[in-house]
Amino acid sequence: MTEPEFSRTPTRDLCGTMLVHRTLLNESLTYRARRTAIENRALSYELGLRAPARTDVITIPVAVHVVHNPAFPAQNISDAQIHSQIAVLNQDFRAANPDVDKVPAVWKSLVADTRIEFQLATQDPNGTPTSGIMRVATDRSFFTTDDAVKASATCGTDPWPSDQYLNMWVCQLGGGLLGYAQFPGGPPQTDGVVIRHSAFGTEGTATGPFDLGRTATHEIGHWLNLFHIWGDDGGGCNRGDEVADTPNQARENVGAPTFPHITCNNGPDGDMFVNYMDYTDDVGMFMFTLGQAKRMDACLENSRASFLVAQPAPAAPPAPAAESAPATPQPAVDDDIATLRHELDRLRRENQRLTTVVDGIRSALATSN
Repeated sequence: MTEPEFSRTPTRDLCGTMLVHRTLLNESLTYRARRTAIENRALSYELGLRAPARTDVITIPVAVHVVHNPAFPAQNISDAQIHSQIAVLNQDFRAANPDVDKVPAVWKSLVADTRIEFQLATQDPNGTPTSGIMRVATDRSFFTTDDAVKASATCGTDPWPSDQYLNMWVCQLGGGLLGYAQFPGGPPQTDGVVIRHSAFGTEGTATGPFDLGRTATHEIGHWLNLFHIWGDDGGGCNRGDEVADTPNQARENVGAPTFPHITCNNGPDGDMFVNYMDYTDDVGMFMFTLGQAKRMDACLENSRASFLVAQPAPAAPPAPAAESAPATPQPAVDDDIATLRHELDRLRRENQRLTTVVDGIRSALATSN
């Protein structure tokens, strides 16, 4: 059986992240407060008031939830297709992608190795060995940005703890939707990214022009607090992406533009349409910038600090075999990790405080009504 017309691969990239973001801003005072704190932290990094403490590569465990309708067997994508997506992520986030040499010369000095890698989880939340790939059948024909795919109660599947894993749901999305993410600061039970199965990885059901795995690169950029490069201001040239080294541009770019593409008086170089946070076809995006990498660091050292704390400390070298000079005991946790643990504890306390404040406001409103 073939999939219905509405579910076929769209002819242009469509990301639902900002719709999810605006919905949460309208519905949740807690989310608004958290987003304000997260953006203030990001601004301090952008202005140089804080500097990234992280120097090592971080590896983020990934839980892939394949939610498929048995009536359409192609939705149950292969392990190989999933592994191909992880490989793309590790190239793109480390600036090791083979097409990075296509970045125009004017921006080559801005290409960033974010020092972020991804690995399918090897242990489930109970400590049991796992492939990191879960498969769940559904009777839903397609999903949307309403997060139904993220809960078994709505014919999807529940996430693994979002402070320990990056949850990625792969499914059939309706209309022209390729994927969406939840910015940091949202509800933990819906945290993660959702990707259309035909825009996931580089083989199997992956279909051009979104068959190089860049939809997931784009959506994980959002998960790490990157905005669209044009600022989503409807062409007004008034709002950017809060990153200084990405040029202001009017709107999203689609297809495969040629350099330079000038908008918002941003000549002579024009729009940075080769950036992963634009909307071009997969063959046309090649880079994150240094400023975007710094913004991701601000996220990882604040709202997503649990992923840094979970990183194992480097093994200490063996002590010399000299009886007269016993080895000095190595600390179990180095200063940076201890600092991050302290920061994570502070964030948890702040979250509890904000929740108490919001509950008090709600109670007062209910009483007054």
